[in-house]
Amino acid sequence: MIDEDLETVYSRHLLDLVRESSLDAVVLLAHERVHDADGTPRDDLGSMYVPNDVVLDLAAEHPEFLAGVSIHPARRDAIAELERCLERGAVLMKCLPNCQNIDPSDVRYRRFWERMAAARLPLLAHTGGEYTVPVVNSKLADPKLLRLPLECGVTVIAAHCATKSGLFDRDYFRAWVKMVAEFPNLYGDNSAMVSLNRCAHLKHCLRSDIVPRVLHGSDFPVPVLGHRLWMSGSLERGNFTTLQRIRNPLQRDWQFKRAVGFTEGSRTRVTDLLRLEENAKQRVA
Repeated sequence: MIDEDLETVYSRHLLDLVRESSLDAVVLLAHERVHDADGTPRDDLGSMYVPNDVVLDLAAEHPEFLAGVSIHPARRDAIAELERCLERGAVLMKCLPNCQNIDPSDVRYRRFWERMAAARLPLLAHTGGEYTVPVVNSKLADPKLLRLPLECGVTVIAAHCATKSGLFDRDYFRAWVKMVAEFPNLYGDNSAMVSLNRCAHLKHCLRSDIVPRVLHGSDFPVPVLGHRLWMSGSLERGNFTTLQRIRNPLQRDWQFKRAVGFTEGSRTRVTDLLRLEENAKQRVA
């Protein structure tokens, strides 16, 4: 039985996981509500809402937490909310276009992207399939829709490197690779790419032309199960068994990626992208 509210218990558990791992800090992600293109909130769609103040307050309280806010650019107060979050220390902005009904290529959002670029606030945008939260428009998973914010000068991190999540999903990985060659401000993260459904391109991310643009991400609390890495021959059974026994999921995820070839650089280069004070840069996942 839980005597405290679940949010407090969860945040304390996550704090313990960070402190017990080799990580210095993690980015906590807010989760915006679904909106129509005209800015009307759609409370009948989506499955959860994590207000920006939740992550901003936790980041203000604990140095192990950094605030990743979430703002639908169609909101009537989008710019005002962006300014408020910048003032409170947001380090990035996260969106799930296919789940929050955001078309990043909509020219009506240009001013929002330009303000983000001016503030050097990076955009972490989900790309590829999604099954953890309800999908509103599957077509919005295409990384090519991120061209407008990239052209506006926003540093964009394509979550999951545009890999597929389900058996029948479209795989956008090659499209993302082509865009990486075109845009120096485009990156990807390997979050959830140890999982059974996303690890097909994990080794491809180690290519010499791609790996400098890949950042470490955990996608916690998505389970970290490295079975497919073992079954595909990427890890020997003994190594897989040893890593799978690591109880801390944040540490287990990193150690799996390290075992297949990712270096410390993939874990630390994000500090050059996040909106951090120079004297407060830390290793982050």
